[in-house]
Amino acid sequence: MLFEQLHLIEPILKALNTEGYTTPTPIQEQSIPILLQGRDLLGCAQTGTGKTAAFAIPILQILHEAKKAGSTNKGIKALILTPTRELAIQIDESFAAYGRHLNLKHLVIFGGVSQQPQTNALRNGVDILIATPGRLLDLVEQRYINLSQLEILVLDEADRMLDMGFIHDVKKIITKVPAKRQTLFFSATMPAEIAKLSSTILSNPAKVEVTPVSSTAETIQQAMYFVEKENKKHLLIHLLKDMSIKTALVFTRTKHGADKVVKDLSRAGISAEAIHGNKSQNARQRALSNFKTGNTRVLVATDIAARGIDVDNLSHVINFELPNVPETYVHRIGRTGRAGASGIAYSFCDAEEKEFLRDIQKLITVSVPVVTDHPYAMSNTSLTTYKSLPQRPVQRHRQNSDRRPSYRGGDSRRYSGNQSSNRG
Repeated sequence: MLFEQLHLIEPILKALNTEGYTTPTPIQEQSIPILLQGRDLLGCAQTGTGKTAAFAIPILQILHEAKKAGSTNKGIKALILTPTRELAIQIDESFAAYGRHLNLKHLVIFGGVSQQPQTNALRNGVDILIATPGRLLDLVEQRYINLSQLEILVLDEADRMLDMGFIHDVKKIITKVPAKRQTLFFSATMPAEIAKLSSTILSNPAKVEVTPVSSTAETIQQAMYFVEKENKKHLLIHLLKDMSIKTALVFTRTKHGADKVVKDLSRAGISAEAIHGNKSQNARQRALSNFKTGNTRVLVATDIAARGIDVDNLSHVINFELPNVPETYVHRIGRTGRAGASGIAYSFCDAEEKEFLRDIQKLITVSVPVVTDHPYAMSNTSLTTYKSLPQRPVQRHRQNSDRRPSYRGGDSRRYSGNQSSNRG
């Protein structure tokens, strides 16, 4: 299917063509027709499936056509609530890209920065508002924002809002919007509290489910390195000597760990920056911008700070430390191989992380291939710890011409390089 077959208006098709997008992802193909009909939607989809475009495109079309038909609504017509500043900014960028040929005003607001530029922009009128819950409530209470004329409400990454303690704020915001509205609810997982919230705010929703959280995209090649904890930094530097790794997003479990990895890489002459909750908003945005433009080769991140990071053609994700929540592994490696593109995910596992690995493999129902041929491989004594773990064919790490891991045994898939993708 092509975007032309989804009954989209010419200005949006023209913008999609400029972006190089011709074929919708599964969630876009399923969601756009439903939303153009004005129905509520419950979307179970993780990041990387193209869900931002799945709601941004129909919202732009609905509001454009209403304005064309003579709508007199001068207030905020669509509100997108999202858990992090980074994700809010990226959603705003998507509205700018897809709506470049439409006369609709969009604005992003978030905390951690001066509110004055945001309030100045609000005075000029806004059709589409993208916001994090805390700053939105602040501005509502200060009467800079009135949501009484809202027509469309989007809750994006609802499960992450729960994780970050925003659900109370979200519930307060819902009391301030009209009962008669179109509501879009997206969540990668459905814990009980999120399922309950969705049932109270959605009216006869259509349900779209794409790539459940337990699955890892087939386009992502995964590899596991067993390595002593003290050798992880040496292994990371060793892997990054491979200059075919143009950019890498490296995950640690803690803020302190992220800063330590950046110091180690910088000493080795590898450009790296960290992004986590202790960094100022400006520092986080600068690090993300440098990474996106290629000025910084390695971005080291904690899980909450990285949620929503959307980088075109990110080839490698490296789990410097395995997450202690198995679903987080799926979210992490989903930063690469997004929306049909290919990607590589390397993971380091030390003796203390054996149980984390077991939980991950149980969730994804496969055993991640192991690389044994590297300079910092665990000793045979250390590896006896892992005898009880199910194993797929052993992977050998070669510095060969295509710079990609080769497999011995049943799995002989190869990368064809990053493909253009429809990114949400």
